Amino acid sequence: MDNHQKDIVILAIESSCDDTSAAVLRDGILLSNVTASQAVHEQYGGVVPELASRAHEQNIVPVVDAALKRAGVEKEQLTAIAFTRGPGLMGSLLVGVNFAKGLALALGIPLVEVNHLQGHVLAHFIKENGDETAPPFPFLCLLVSGGNSQIVKVNAYNDMEIIGQTIDDAAGEAIDKCSKVMGLGYPGGPVIDRLARQGNPEAYHFAKPNIPGYDYSFSGLKTSFLYSLRDWLKDDADFIEHHKEDLAASLERTVVDILMKKLRMAVKDTCIKHVAVAGGVSANNGLRNAFRDHAQRYGWTIYIPKFSYTTDNAAMIGIAGFFKYQDHDFCDINAPAFARVG
Repeated sequence: MDNHQKDIVILAIESSCDDTSAAVLRDGILLSNVTASQAVHEQYGGVVPELASRAHEQNIVPVVDAALKRAGVEKEQLTAIAFTRGPGLMGSLLVGVNFAKGLALALGIPLVEVNHLQGHVLAHFIKENGDETAPPFPFLCLLVSGGNSQIVKVNAYNDMEIIGQTIDDAAGEAIDKCSKVMGLGYPGGPVIDRLARQGNPEAYHFAKPNIPGYDYSFSGLKTSFLYSLRDWLKDDADFIEHHKEDLAASLERTVVDILMKKLRMAVKDTCIKHVAVAGGVSANNGLRNAFRDHAQRYGWTIYIPKFSYTTDNAAMIGIAGFFKYQDHDFCDINAPAFARVG
């Protein structure tokens, strides 16, 4: 890099759900990534939007301050601010969006908007020391989280085509709801993952959908799980307590089978063998193991993110913002947040 070119230093902000996160990147290399999670929702069995936005208001200044300090960067050195514009919870998004706008105006630097879901896909391009391997374009990405289950054909950082998606519940949502029915608390994903490691995945069989193409459906699985549980509980009031490991393993196995079946179809039809996984559910060990198994069995080259980049985080927003900044793809100060795509 010649001496006349200034470093590109980006502050990224993510506040789409219940995590307040800020990250700082210099020339695409991550310097800091700070996240404050909200424990307040556990007692309600799900994210309460009003409580989430209030917690973001309390967290945003200390989180941004910590990210800048850890990165050793003064706010006057920032080149741009990247932020999650949507989709997500409107109250939560507004806190991050308005903070980003206010700071960008005060510093006289450009704003870069990032789509939250595209951020998850681009988490594979986060660099901490510059020698990480990112997938080559085009690649397929299975994006699985509490709110989304999609197969995305990624042609370029700014050219993503959703070729399959859930027509009802997302995979993470189905797992959380089944966990709630079992009385295991919220969020259910990590609990089911932990119990599944000790259970028999073949113990029980639940309904798998028959949806054409690459689209997903998880509502049938959820209903099947619910009805099966209800019948078993009639015969044994302590059925869940006695069989929770096997139930968790069988549920996880079914979800992973549904996800991988469509992904195998997509790989076969597109002939793209570079395959990534992203989103909160990509932290699940059963899904990670299935990816490794498919890599061996079908010759896929797989990309599995670090655990810290599976959940909502600002580092992924920062790398997406860095790519857009290089293309001078800036955002108007009046651009509103959006809760849904479309």
